[in-house]
Amino acid sequence: MERKRVGNARTARQVVSLQNERVKEIRALDMRKVRRQTGLFVAEGASVLVTAREAGFVPQTLVFHPGRASGRIHKELVAWALEAGCDVLEVSEAVLGKLSSKDNPQSMLGVFSQRFVDLPRRSDLNDETVWLALEEVRDPGNLGTIIRTVDAVGAGGVILVGTCCDAYSREAVRATMGSIFNVAISKVDHDSFSHFVDSWPGSSVGLHLEGYEDFRNATYKMPALVVMGGEGPGLSQGLSARCSKLVKIPMSGALDSLNLSVATSLTLYQVRGPYLSLKSADRDS
Repeated sequence: MERKRVGNARTARQVVSLQNERVKEIRALDMRKVRRQTGLFVAEGASVLVTAREAGFVPQTLVFHPGRASGRIHKELVAWALEAGCDVLEVSEAVLGKLSSKDNPQSMLGVFSQRFVDLPRRSDLNDETVWLALEEVRDPGNLGTIIRTVDAVGAGGVILVGTCCDAYSREAVRATMGSIFNVAISKVDHDSFSHFVDSWPGSSVGLHLEGYEDFRNATYKMPALVVMGGEGPGLSQGLSARCSKLVKIPMSGALDSLNLSVATSLTLYQVRGPYLSLKSADRDS
């Protein structure tokens, strides 16, 4: 079923069939090979879509359930998508359930184009710049949480080195809480990244169990490049040897390592900390 247009005004299309081709196409974006082929991904939730709008992203398709998406923000997002010429689908409960995540399903979602950037050039760097590189990260929840932290500390972006999980998977995107739209993401192979590290003008900081400095006491020459290894194996010997500084997070308990997202957050806040300050709203609260 499809609504008729009134004059030149765009309206949402009503979709109630699970066999609708557009519904099938959106559902297929749960598969990495389809995301790779199409260059698209799904983001769920009104607050996340507001972040996308503020970051200059426009969805290819916006999907909403009229009964659930009835608030002012929901209506504004639908109007924004229609005005931008997006394909807007007003769907049934069954269709929304098919397209939404099973855990904490949202009232609306958008289909967006992925964005990857080139490695930063020297002209892009300044004395406060911090970039993060992740080697062979495999857990999308960790990756999404890390992207959110990169956004929080105002780092330059994330470089995915080698065979990493997909930053645009549903799980990773959900864990970013919208930061996927604010953070620059680059993908490179090991050889390209090795050359990149060798020419980095400041400190290239590897977190490593054999690190010889307490990460809290180390001196970081800006701009800084923080390099983290994947879950389990940690930073490879090849990349750790290329880092200008190896640091370690001290621990007094029985464990000798932290969850990757936690370790990355601690390190990023330590390196970027001198350049961060509370916003006026934070001070006034």
